[in-house]
Amino acid sequence: MALTATLAGCSSLTPSSAGGDGDLVLRVQGMPPATDKPGLALFKQQVADFEKANPGIRIKGSTTVFDPLTFSAKLAGGNVEDVIRVPLTEPQRLIQQKQVQPITGQLKEWEHFKEFNPQVLQPLTDGAGDVYGVPQNPYAQGLVYNRELFEKAGLDPDSPPVTWADVRTAAKRISDSTGTAGFVHESKDNQGGWQLTMLSYAFGGELQKEQGGTYTATLTGEPTKKALRLLKDMRWKDDSLGRNLLTNQNDVIKQFAAGQVGMFMGSPGTYRLAKMQFGMENTDAFGVAPMPQSGGDATLTGGDIYMVPKSADKKHAAAAVEWLTFAYAKPQYSTDIAAEQAKALSGDPKSAVGVPTLPVFDSKRQTEIDAAIKPYVNVKLRNFKPYTDGLATLKLKPEPPYQAQKLYAALDPVVQAVLTKRDADIDALLASAEKDVNAKLAADQK
Repeated sequence: MALTATLAGCSSLTPSSAGGDGDLVLRVQGMPPATDKPGLALFKQQVADFEKANPGIRIKGSTTVFDPLTFSAKLAGGNVEDVIRVPLTEPQRLIQQKQVQPITGQLKEWEHFKEFNPQVLQPLTDGAGDVYGVPQNPYAQGLVYNRELFEKAGLDPDSPPVTWADVRTAAKRISDSTGTAGFVHESKDNQGGWQLTMLSYAFGGELQKEQGGTYTATLTGEPTKKALRLLKDMRWKDDSLGRNLLTNQNDVIKQFAAGQVGMFMGSPGTYRLAKMQFGMENTDAFGVAPMPQSGGDATLTGGDIYMVPKSADKKHAAAAVEWLTFAYAKPQYSTDIAAEQAKALSGDPKSAVGVPTLPVFDSKRQTEIDAAIKPYVNVKLRNFKPYTDGLATLKLKPEPPYQAQKLYAALDPVVQAVLTKRDADIDALLASAEKDVNAKLAADQK
């Protein structure tokens, strides 16, 4: 996800090098909240296994999550854990500002380092080839759709939309036939800008460029304008976007889980939220396809990235890389660990085992992992097949690499205006947003 609401984390982050018994205390983000019982149980088991394998290191988990309003100040002040989790919008900025540590040397000691999918490491790598993090559950955006609503509207759920013209047609049929929102585009909490970025990519757009080491926003390109014109037509000509027009991702997934949304842009991972957080009863209605295209042949990729901040001293940094390798790299590579974790999760009827992700390692290893977890899969893989079959045809494009959240924040009002004002001037709105973002980026890069 691009953003999540801030959760309560550790009561304080005062520097500490060791526990009362002399152990080094490693403070790590990534502990699931109490509401995610299967995930929390798995995390606690990982901690126990790690501490057994690494005597002298004690893990202190934190449920703190990324908040763009406070993160930079906390990081600059050293008031963060020894392992931090950030969305894929952040690594390049953190690398350039030297706020995180390279982990290449220690990570390369792991014998399977060379089998990483280079696509997932590229956004975490600097110009010299140093790697600064480990990804978890990377994703590529697609089109999530309700198979049941497709059938009610006379659409074939096994042949989801391929182009954005197809999406528009399907959205109107769903809206007209069922009275639900045919398609929903998120519009607040920076997620309107985030979704406009992925829509622009599908039209062949770019929202940021780099020249001579300086980043500038490029929001006024024709592909982005076409994307907004599509939304404007769907809202004001087709009336297929529903009535709840100011939404974030949680709003949309909650509505989708209740059968009130036909389609939205999302990854297969939103299945977990729909089922586990929002209680989707008819999970067989969940379908996902590759991102529809209109000239871009590309889709946005993202995910959670675990990094070591500059504030971690040498001992904590070394322990942090041990934890990253143990908790995130190895489980995503090992068929034994993957099967063990899948088995443990499958014991809870509310869990979701087998939801496809963007492979962290090469295709050979991914095939072996899929085979290892197959006995424990409790999702209907057939409903994910359009996505997995079509993803290989698309270019994976990371989010804008520098201060993407500021870009998204400037685009939220643009999306909102298009959705709520019939006479919204797309050209003027984008020009104003571009000017605003570039002023902020210029100040950041002085």
